[in-house]
Amino acid sequence: MNVNAPTPDLESLIGIFYAAPEKLGRFAEARSQSIPAPYDRLLNHDEHMTVTVEAFHESSVDVQVLNIERETGTYSRRILLNRQTDQKVVQFGIVRLRFDVLHEKVRNEIESEKTPLGRVLIQNGVLRLVELCQLYKIEAGDDLAQLFNCPVGTTTYGRTAWIYCDGEPAVELLEIVTPVDPS
Repeated sequence: MNVNAPTPDLESLIGIFYAAPEKLGRFAEARSQSIPAPYDRLLNHDEHMTVTVEAFHESSVDVQVLNIERETGTYSRRILLNRQTDQKVVQFGIVRLRFDVLHEKVRNEIESEKTPLGRVLIQNGVLRLVELCQLYKIEAGDDLAQLFNCPVGTTTYGRTAWIYCDGEPAVELLEIVTPVDPS
């Protein structure tokens, strides 16, 4: 369901933090039917990734903010989600938020960098709709491989999505899950 926002621009999101996109990875658009299990369950839905990865990993997650960028009207951050049980990284993300559509209390909680974005929105009762936009097959570049503690070139999967808050396109997302051991 696309209310009125364009699909998040993958290059633009990556470009916030990477001058050379290949440092993050090589991206190929993927169709939902080509995403193998369990990645399909982790990514092919219109739900908050915070909730999805917590259910999959049977653990709450903490956010680790790696970098932030502020531009007029937007706040962006490069993040990891870590399992609380053992601090293992379960997701990498780039988030670009329009603060003009979020209440001050919500903005302050997001900027405190203590709670994953999805949890902040849920706990504050923000009327929200998550819209999956595009799925990707990704070969990890140098930076993603280091963050995920895997070899360069390791295959994983990700997605772009929008979160609409109170009917407005408020959050653009790039979400990449860590490689999952098929066993």
